[in-house]
Amino acid sequence: MRTKSAVPRHRAKKRLFKRVEGYVGGRRKLLRTAKESIIRAGVYAHRDRRRRKREFRRLWIIRINAAVRERGLRYSEFIAGLEKAGIELDRRTLSEMAIADPTSFDAVVEQVRVALGAETVAPAA
Repeated sequence: MRTKSAVPRHRAKKRLFKRVEGYVGGRRKLLRTAKESIIRAGVYAHRDRRRRKREFRRLWIIRINAAVRERGLRYSEFIAGLEKAGIELDRRTLSEMAIADPTSFDAVVEQVRVALGAETVAPAA
């Protein structure tokens, strides 16, 4: 006896069209176009999950650099000083600290200055 796949196929199409709700035009209404859109959306999502991590790191570095330059250091010197001082704060925390809690960030900068040595870095005027 010949078997038909009407119910499973209908269920699969229904699931697919549920995923493309909110898309515009044929991307929402046409089966083949909807399938292609779902695949492409998945590729973009995968790529951008990785890209977001890079972009946030860049933002944190820019913020730290700006905050550190106000205090008379360069970003590279600051990071080297963190290593020497044995301070294990990540860039995200340092960035948040520079924005939300400048006094504690000043304390970290002072520890970095001590670790680098007074002859290497001149204090901010």
